[in-house]
Amino acid sequence: MTSAADREAEVSRKYELLAPFLDERQRRLWMGAEAREGGHGGVSLVARAVGAARSTVTRGAFELEGGAEADGRVRREGAGRKGAAEADAGLVPALLALTEPGSRGDPESPLRWTVKSTRRLAGELAAAGHKVSAPTVAVLLKAEGFSLQANVKTLEGSQHPDRDAQFRYINERALDHQRAGDPVISVDTKKKELVGQFKRGGREWRPRGDPEPVSVHDFMDEDLGKAIPYGVYDIAADAGWVSVGTDHDTAQFAAATIGTWWEKAGQPACPRARRLLITADGGGSNGYRTRLWKTELAGLAARTGLEITVCHLPPGTSKWNKIEHRLFSHISMNWRGRPLASHEVIIQTIAATTTRTGLTVQARLDAGSYPSGIKITDKQMRELEDSGVLHRHQFHGEWNYSLRPASQLRVLFISELLLTVASQPLYPAVATARLVPRNVPRRLASYRNINR
Repeated sequence: MTSAADREAEVSRKYELLAPFLDERQRRLWMGAEAREGGHGGVSLVARAVGAARSTVTRGAFELEGGAEADGRVRREGAGRKGAAEADAGLVPALLALTEPGSRGDPESPLRWTVKSTRRLAGELAAAGHKVSAPTVAVLLKAEGFSLQANVKTLEGSQHPDRDAQFRYINERALDHQRAGDPVISVDTKKKELVGQFKRGGREWRPRGDPEPVSVHDFMDEDLGKAIPYGVYDIAADAGWVSVGTDHDTAQFAAATIGTWWEKAGQPACPRARRLLITADGGGSNGYRTRLWKTELAGLAARTGLEITVCHLPPGTSKWNKIEHRLFSHISMNWRGRPLASHEVIIQTIAATTTRTGLTVQARLDAGSYPSGIKITDKQMRELEDSGVLHRHQFHGEWNYSLRPASQLRVLFISELLLTVASQPLYPAVATARLVPRNVPRRLASYRNINR
C-alpha cells in the first residue's frame, strides 16, 4: 500500500510537469480531481504537495462535483479586483475636470497654468480624495479618447469674404502669364537668422559623442549681425533665388532682390518676356499698404521695360504663399542642426538646397545699405497713379495692381520721383545710382525748360 508521503511526492511531481501548461482554473480543477482520488485527507495532501491553499483545492473539488463547464473563462464572472473607475465613480469626472479646467472645472484651478502630466494629474486627484496612480491616469485618459497632442497652426483669424475669389483671381493671372511665356514668381522674406556659432534646431549625423559646440547664449554678434534672406521663387521653372541682406528688411531691399533676380536669372531664362507677375503676402516689406514697395517696382518697370503685376494673397493666408513650402521649407531642412557660422556658410548652404523634383537655388550676399524710415507722400502716390504708371485693377485694386513700363514722359516722371526719394537723408547713394539712369538729371532739366 502506498504511503501518504509517497502519494504526496507523486502529486508534487505531476504538478511540476503539468503546471506550466495549465491556466489558473485548470490547475484548480486538477487539484480538485487529485483530492477526490485521495479520499479522506486528500485536500490537505494535495495542498501540501503543490503549495496551494486548502480553500483553492476544495473549490476545485466542488466545481467538479457541480459539473464544471468549459466556457473559456479563467475566473467566474465578477471575480478579481474592480477597476479604479468602477471602484470610484467620481474618479473619471474629476479627471476630466482637471484636463479641461476652463470649460468643465474650476477656472481658478492652479493646474490650468501647469503642464498636465499624468504624474501631476494623479497628485491633484489624490489631493481631492481619489487615490490613483499615474499609469492608471494614462489608461483612463486613453479610454476617454485623449492622447498626447501638439499645437497645430490652423487659426487664421477672420476670413475676408473675397478670400476664395482672390485666390481664383491670382490663379487666372498666373495661367495667363504662363501661357504667354511670361514668368510668375512668388516672393517673401525668410526669418532673420543670427550669424555665428549659435544653436539651431534639428540634428545631423556626426560621430557619436562629438556634437558641434555652440554658444551658450544667443546674443547677436556685433560684427556678424543678422542675415536677412529675401527669396524669389520661379513657379514654372521650380528655381529659387535668395539675396541675403545684412542691413534692413525694407521695400528697397525686396525690389532690389527682384531686380537682381531678373538680371541674373529671369531675363536669361525668358528673354522674350514682356510681363512679370509677382505673388506676395499682404504685409511686410512687400505689403500692399507699403508705398515704397510700389515706387521701387515702378522704377524697376521703367528700367526693365516689363509690365509688373502684383497680386497679394488675402489677409491671413501667408502660409499659402508657394515660396514658403516650395523653397523656404527645403532651405530650413538643409541647414537644420548646423550653426550658421558666417555669411559664406549661409550662402553656400542655401545654394546647395535641392529636391528630388528638381529644385535649384542660387544665392548671393547683398551687403548694400537699405535704411528704414523712407516716406512716400500722398502727392507722390497721386502722381504715380495719375501718370498711369500705377494701374489698380477693378477687382480689389488694393491687392491687385500693375506697374506699367513707362513712356518717355513717364520715364522722366518716375526718375524725378526716385530722385525726390533719393534726396531724403536716409536714402543711400548706392540705391540712387542703381535706380536713376545716368542721363536722367540732364533730361529732367531739359524737360522742365521746355514746359515752362
